[in-house]
Amino acid sequence: INLPKTDFPMKANLAQLEPKVLKKWEEIDIYKALLENNKEKPKYILHDGPPYANGNIHIGHSLNKILKDIIVKYKVLSGFNIPYVPGWDCHGLPIEHKVMEKLPKDTEFSEIRKACREYANKFVDIQRNEFKRLGVFGDWENPYLTFEKGYIVKTLELFKIMVREGYVYKDKKPVFWCKSCKTALAEAEVVYKEKKSPSIIVKFPYKDKFILIWTTTPWTLFGNTGIAIHPEYPYCEIEHNQEKLIMAKDLVASVMKEKEYKVLRDVLGKELDEQYAKHPFLERESKIILDYLVTLDCGTGCVHIAPGHGIEDYAAGCKNDLPLICEVDDNGKFTSGIFEGEDVSLADKKIIEHLDKMGMLFEKDEILHSYPHCWRCKKPIIFRATSQWFINIDHKDLRKRIISLCDNVQWIPDYGKNRFVGMMEARGDWCISRQRAWGIPIPSFFCNNCQKSFITEKSIEMAQKIIEESGVEAYFNNDYLFDSRLPISSSRLIISCPSCEGCNLTKEKDILDVWFDSGSSHYAVLRDNQKLSWPADLYLEGSDQHRGWFQSSIITSLAGFNCPPYKAVLTHGFILDEKGIAMSKSAGNVIPPQKIVEKYGADILRLWVSSVDFREDIKIGDEILKPIILSYRKIRNTFRFLLGNLYDFESPVSYNELNLIDKYILHNLQVLIENVLDAYLKFEFHIVFREILDFCTRDLSNLYLDILKDRLYCEEANSIKRRVAQTVLYQCLISLVKLIAPILSFTAEEVWGKMQNEGSIFFQQFPKPNVNYKNQAIKEEMEEIIKIREEVNLALEKKRENKEIGSPLEASLKIKTEKFDLLDKYKDSLCEIFIVSEVLLEKGEGLEIEVSNHKGIKCPRCWMFSFTENVDGLCKRCDEVLAYGKFTK
Repeated sequence: INLPKTDFPMKANLAQLEPKVLKKWEEIDIYKALLENNKEKPKYILHDGPPYANGNIHIGHSLNKILKDIIVKYKVLSGFNIPYVPGWDCHGLPIEHKVMEKLPKDTEFSEIRKACREYANKFVDIQRNEFKRLGVFGDWENPYLTFEKGYIVKTLELFKIMVREGYVYKDKKPVFWCKSCKTALAEAEVVYKEKKSPSIIVKFPYKDKFILIWTTTPWTLFGNTGIAIHPEYPYCEIEHNQEKLIMAKDLVASVMKEKEYKVLRDVLGKELDEQYAKHPFLERESKIILDYLVTLDCGTGCVHIAPGHGIEDYAAGCKNDLPLICEVDDNGKFTSGIFEGEDVSLADKKIIEHLDKMGMLFEKDEILHSYPHCWRCKKPIIFRATSQWFINIDHKDLRKRIISLCDNVQWIPDYGKNRFVGMMEARGDWCISRQRAWGIPIPSFFCNNCQKSFITEKSIEMAQKIIEESGVEAYFNNDYLFDSRLPISSSRLIISCPSCEGCNLTKEKDILDVWFDSGSSHYAVLRDNQKLSWPADLYLEGSDQHRGWFQSSIITSLAGFNCPPYKAVLTHGFILDEKGIAMSKSAGNVIPPQKIVEKYGADILRLWVSSVDFREDIKIGDEILKPIILSYRKIRNTFRFLLGNLYDFESPVSYNELNLIDKYILHNLQVLIENVLDAYLKFEFHIVFREILDFCTRDLSNLYLDILKDRLYCEEANSIKRRVAQTVLYQCLISLVKLIAPILSFTAEEVWGKMQNEGSIFFQQFPKPNVNYKNQAIKEEMEEIIKIREEVNLALEKKRENKEIGSPLEASLKIKTEKFDLLDKYKDSLCEIFIVSEVLLEKGEGLEIEVSNHKGIKCPRCWMFSFTENVDGLCKRCDEVLAYGKFTK
């Protein structure tokens, strides 16, 4: 008999196989070879959002890069030229913090930068190898790195455009400030976590009364210069303990609680407007203003305004000419006053005690609320007014243009657009300066004559020239280039103050926010690169980038070129453990991707990525991986069966030679191809996974391959019947291996090699549905027969349980059915479809199935029962096959 022959092993041993495939790809330089192979085809640019070059990759990195790789390979197999340039974000606090763990606090900035560069280079190499181990294709030898001088020069070029267009300004205004990291933070660098804070109601003396304000940051009272009330809300004056108190009328009950009080009169907002209350413990007045920022959600309806310690406070202060007072240094300590030198966070208790002693504390409590924390050190941050460089988000209607042009971008999932737009509407101006060592310098100067800071196109061009010729350290370290006290010579660059034209300048030391670094990548990497194209076809990152990289990229792109840098934005969720808890080292639930790869292989991780709807948050763990491993085995065993029965396949037969079940499988294969290609197009990889797995199990393993075994093993090797089966099996194999290649890249390459094909599966193209193989009538007829087959299987199983028969081949079926005409039409195929030795048909109502033992003789070759006269007990078919074999031999 024709037993399967293949050296494609049942057990994958992926951890041992995959390095061999990687070596093959390296030998043929697969990435460059694919670019050359597809060079005349249309480009598709997936622009890589740069991860930090900080530590080994984690499971989130794996999800992100595997998703990108699936898309790259899907596009390659779809006939696109898809250059994919990976990148790394090499600047910023994550790296500087790690480096400073081993350096003295007073280390020179130049030494810090040197250590940061070495650290970043180290982890670029480590992460590059880890990504390659996942089977990710890309230009790994030429990635973009944000600390390289070419990238820095291009970033400064985009910055220069924004300076020229008037988007960049310097101002003293409150920003997110991390007193632990001693730097300003961007909105994207802030995370909100629950924090227990004091909750106090304070009395501000006003004439013979008190205005009540509520705050959870008592330390900001030192910066108070105003009290805001709503212009339309009703207020009232009440009496309590012989004191007259003013607050919002609708909040009296919640403020007074069990206290006794008497309402004296209503108070109108205009009565209080432009009046002055006294500060509760400082020799200062607090101006009463009308502002719509007041809400009735909590508090007293009278809002304490400290313009130096809040964005809304700052805006209200600007509108009403309130003084901006911020007596807090970089370390978060008071610089003057009764608590000079105290940490603001630790001073709250003393301030409350002081208020109580002064008789100005009305009530104290604690509150658990959402509070901003530094994304890096995880500590609470403060709002603090400092002089910083900003991008004006409303200059030249930039915010409105961004929101309007969002309609031109495809958002996947579509609710990402509303999320993004909401964040753009709510955000403030972009604070782009940082007070750290490791980053791109801001070419700004301070004029010692007129006491003003400035950036000009010329100052940026000068910085670009120095960096391009001598590297960024030359700009950071060589202050003599700009020292006006030195004689004018070719070694000194002359820059003058745009306000007074003076040359007595001091170079400032702020660096650019790292989000500006990465937000410039569309320009630095794509725009002037002929091998790539701008704007990118796709950005793909985690959903947190709606307020991070997606924002910084579109702000710089529209400010510079009035066009979004991306045509589509695809987001994925976050990784959770099996219990749905976010992974963290402190929780001890982190699963390193390296361990999964070492134990199971990268293809298992890739299959898991494809199996989930990645647009939502995703769980992973050992129990979740178990069914993924089982699914992999089903797909692998399908490939093994197909390969094993095609070892001698040479010439396919025409479609007309196929019988019912063969045509049915070919029809379903075309539907599979259509559905999979549609799912790839929509980035619905979980549907790709499910469609392929279902076809392998439902259509092939549980049906067609089970039915075919007799035909494949027992028919004469070159018979039409066997070649029909092989024709269909080959179509299934060639289609499946191509369709699954973007996901199971290593396994697909292994299968391709066993098909005796040279090169790589990725030089091929996806199969296209063959309309000539689609036959709805065949589908409907076969599905009716499959329903009957299911009933037959139940009847056979019952007989087996009762030990009346052993193998189904021992059975003779008598089927009485209203579907007689359909079954009779395909009567020659029924024994094969039902896997029995005899089927007798009779017309009737409904469906009746009678199972009995076949009365014939069991063929020792195929085990079918028949009424044979052969002395060896061979059935007619096997007798003829063996006779033919002897004759041809």
